[in-house]
Amino acid sequence: MGRFAIQLMGFFFMIVFMFALAIPYDHWTHKDNWIRFVIIYSLTFFFANFGPNATTFVVPAEIFLARLRSTCHGISAASGKLGAIVGAFGFSYLAQNKDKANADAGYPTGIGVKNSLLLLGAVNALGFLLTFLVPESKGKSLEEMSSENKDNGAKGEAELSSSTNHRTVPVA
Repeated sequence: MGRFAIQLMGFFFMIVFMFALAIPYDHWTHKDNWIRFVIIYSLTFFFANFGPNATTFVVPAEIFLARLRSTCHGISAASGKLGAIVGAFGFSYLAQNKDKANADAGYPTGIGVKNSLLLLGAVNALGFLLTFLVPESKGKSLEEMSSENKDNGAKGEAELSSSTNHRTVPVA
């Protein structure tokens, strides 16, 4: 299974489980349903880690040009960390009750847990759609993914292989 399929599957099931929690949210607030709530919520984390989280580390290392790979991978990783910070702190504020009397101490009113879960489902749907912009790297070399050999348009395959020095020790 390729990275593209893994990421799509992860986002798809995260969408399904977020909406399964959000739409009947009042059902999940009853004490009898907490265990099922935790199970479904745990499945969202499983698919987050199996899908987008796993591909977050692999895809950037494969799709950027070799001369830019480490810089772009660093920028990509930093962007992911920034998104995690915004998501973690943002959710704690957004999930606060709409009624100031029921909000946690020190927090302003929010949009509520149900609406926060709906928003997370929508963000997952956006991630699902943006996945279609990422090239599939299954079965391709790093050179094919980065299209670096296309820059050598005038040189033929024979010239490229004959001009490459395959020695690892310098000749005196």
